[in-house]
Amino acid sequence: MNPYEYIDTHRDAFLEELIELLRIPSISTMSEHNGDVHRAAEWIADHLKTIGMEQVEIVETQRHPIVYAEWLGAPGKPTLLIYGHYDVQPVDDPEGHWKSDPFEPVIRDGNLYARGATDDKGQTFAQMKAVQALLASGEMPVNVKFVIEGEEESGSDSLYPFVDANAERLAADLVVISDTGMKSLDEPSIVYGLRGIVYMEVEVRGPQHDLHSGTFGGVVHNPAQALVEILAKLHDEQGRITVPGFYDRVIVPDAEERAELAKTPLREEQLRRDTGVPQSWGEAEFAPHERTGIRPTLEINGLVSGWTGQGTKTVLPAKAMAKVSCRLVPEQDAEEIYALVRDYVRALTPPTVTSEVRLLHHGRWAVVDVKSPEMQAAVEAFEFGFGKRPTFVREGGSVPIVGKFQSALNAPVVLMGFGLQDDNLHGPNEKFTLACFERGMKTLVKYYQLLGERA
Repeated sequence: MNPYEYIDTHRDAFLEELIELLRIPSISTMSEHNGDVHRAAEWIADHLKTIGMEQVEIVETQRHPIVYAEWLGAPGKPTLLIYGHYDVQPVDDPEGHWKSDPFEPVIRDGNLYARGATDDKGQTFAQMKAVQALLASGEMPVNVKFVIEGEEESGSDSLYPFVDANAERLAADLVVISDTGMKSLDEPSIVYGLRGIVYMEVEVRGPQHDLHSGTFGGVVHNPAQALVEILAKLHDEQGRITVPGFYDRVIVPDAEERAELAKTPLREEQLRRDTGVPQSWGEAEFAPHERTGIRPTLEINGLVSGWTGQGTKTVLPAKAMAKVSCRLVPEQDAEEIYALVRDYVRALTPPTVTSEVRLLHHGRWAVVDVKSPEMQAAVEAFEFGFGKRPTFVREGGSVPIVGKFQSALNAPVVLMGFGLQDDNLHGPNEKFTLACFERGMKTLVKYYQLLGERA
């Protein structure tokens, strides 16, 4: 049977296997789940052996394992490096928004709900199943290498030195990644641009220990108040970032590129439906879809200070801390942006408190040539799998390893994402649409066939 028939025949079995993987709570940012992360790596490695990969290895690191596998049985054909990650985001659901256990997958209305369903276990699994279908049918048209990490959600600290140390082993003609999304089933799209990221902690300190707010309130500057005063000055009323020099390197795409991006607009009613917010916010001179793709951001990701437990405690806290991240666009440099934010926070800090900005991690932005042969083959594959020619979009999120692959391996990168905008990545009720799973596998099969034919 051909690979498409193989997928149709084994659809239910594939789904059960994915559910088994999703049950593993492989949360890389929480040390109490280190054992689960390792268990997920072992599951992935065992499964790669099962589908026919000839060399499979679990590479131990100082943190979480990297799974490497290869099948090089197509001499003279292109070699592809397929990247994915098996770690997932924390659940963090104090208000009970999840409708079911995040690690007990359920199917509702044609969607598979679980943490990691789309980001990125489901999409990585689609890659594995496409390779399995081609191998099982005896029609594998390319050579394949897998590198699947367990730290993408916590900075990929182990993967970067692994790539540097194994550049020859990882050498490929093309890197393929399924860790992005598209607008809808009826409106397929290919991501060609990803924003970079710089993640920081901002800490403000006042007294040497917590104080009684009745005794010292009004005479000691509350660090929590000082912190929010500083943070409030990082944007103006129009939503622009006020950090001096922040926009100096930003390149606004030309009219042709903006016209292509306008084919997949983010409409106000869609934003309200997907997020529940009353209306959009941000730079009015840029359309909503541009604000999430071609414009940089500065976001407050978390605030911690003082007493937050049940009941009352009239405390004036000794310190306050915020998690802050910036999404970066070409040609912004992460370390330069960190320095600009650090210096501006320092300048905004009143003499009544002290402040510190700590860099936690960063990653480079990436842009892929939409006119390359590899991207044009991807267009044909999406049109085959989804029945409509895809548009090109820029993704607001970050996959920092893309830039690393481009520089260290000197190989083009193609992003074959099958998630949808309402899949709730990083949020409650994350899902993977089953139609995307099936069409994604067949799209990937077609893509690899096209690459093999045109070698």
